[in-house]
Amino acid sequence: MALVGYARVSSVGQSLDVQLDKLKDCRKIFQEKKSAAGGKRLQLTACLEYVREGDTLVVTRLDRLARSTLHLCQIADELKRKEVELRVIDQNINTADATGRLLFNMLGAINQFETEIRSERQLDGINKAKEKGVKFGAQRKLTDGQINEMREKRKTGVLIKNLMQDYKLSKASVYRYLEVKTEETKN
Repeated sequence: MALVGYARVSSVGQSLDVQLDKLKDCRKIFQEKKSAAGGKRLQLTACLEYVREGDTLVVTRLDRLARSTLHLCQIADELKRKEVELRVIDQNINTADATGRLLFNMLGAINQFETEIRSERQLDGINKAKEKGVKFGAQRKLTDGQINEMREKRKTGVLIKNLMQDYKLSKASVYRYLEVKTEETKN
């Protein structure tokens, strides 16, 4: 029956020190610097595989553990199946009792709601900026003339690797430019 900690920050420039200090009573601490939305979190996977019946998984906040309510519920189900309790220090949650389980589920839903509201606001801002003519994404590196010149070279048999060198582009960019519609090809 051990306390097992999990600490995570979203980016390499952030520090785990505050979380690690709060988790100092844990026998073992898994830690990583990885965005929750950024794909596989190997240390979380290792942590969930490590915990055993009777252990308690300790995190400082729910948002350090999961990226969505669904993900949080999946983790909670796995912990329940393994008979592992969850303790969230900053939000004073302990799934060992009914009140802790209720609070856990409510806060998980609220966190998901906040994430969705933030995404909606961001999308509204992007749409307003587009209405004002703001362009998003990388700027073109080649002019219409250069794109047409590249097409002509390709038609004469110039290899993609040579076009990559000539125009200082990646292979994907060369193919993308060969597909793009220019003012001359629109007419």
